[in-house]
Amino acid sequence: MPVSDLVVNLCPTGMVPTRDMSPHVPLLPAEIVRDILACADFGITSVHIHARDQHGVPTHRREVFAEIIAGVREVRSDIVLGVTTSGRTDPSLEPRSEVLTLSGDLRPEMASLTTSSLNFPRSASVNEPDVVRGLAERMRDAGIKPELEVFDLGMARYVRYLADRGVLEPPLYANVFFGNVASAHAQLSDMAAVVAALPPDTVISFGGIGRAQRVTTSVAIAMGYGVRVGLEDNLFVDDGRTELATNEGLVRMAHELAQHHERRVMSGGTLRELLRLEPVG
Repeated sequence: MPVSDLVVNLCPTGMVPTRDMSPHVPLLPAEIVRDILACADFGITSVHIHARDQHGVPTHRREVFAEIIAGVREVRSDIVLGVTTSGRTDPSLEPRSEVLTLSGDLRPEMASLTTSSLNFPRSASVNEPDVVRGLAERMRDAGIKPELEVFDLGMARYVRYLADRGVLEPPLYANVFFGNVASAHAQLSDMAAVVAALPPDTVISFGGIGRAQRVTTSVAIAMGYGVRVGLEDNLFVDDGRTELATNEGLVRMAHELAQHHERRVMSGGTLRELLRLEPVG
């Protein structure tokens, strides 16, 4: 559903980017916290956190997530914090749900839930139905709202399937991705089809992958949806891939586009009210 204020969801790190790809990718917890806080000062609503170990390798370890969450909340408790439960490095339930056991002041408010398996150009994200349900149930029990990840029409229809069976409880939040070669592309027909298939009470943000990030962000802002931006999805400023981006620069780009449409950035508090997020602590 369109909303007047603009959700700006920052994804600073991801599973794939490395220092060889860009010197601007934050890897260690302190670096990730630094980027999040810099972007928060500029203006974001929420953040989608991936953790890396001391070698920069993606990890599901709860203590690494805890360090990042604590570092951000100590300074900016207003930002909605979400964490990944990605299946790109391990498709099984237990390691992916470890972060969902964080409690008290360290409990994340949201956690990603990719609603089906999909292929990327060089890897796959494996999400078996039992694992999707298991993650959703553990999120519900922990008071964590699923941050649904939808890459194509089938995934959007599966969201409705799960909602109809009570596995997902409204109001829903979904990041809808465009630009991956094996899923929905950054064209209006794909965007319209995926959005139409989602339940009507879903707060929607668009995420563009690679070259699709700027056009996807532009369309989302014009249509009244939120945006997801950051180095997880896109490492470059320009389509020709001649200038490396920074997280703060990609957030600034979203702000500049929003100004043309007279949309202000949504506060974390407003998003909490929309999604009825459970208080932390």
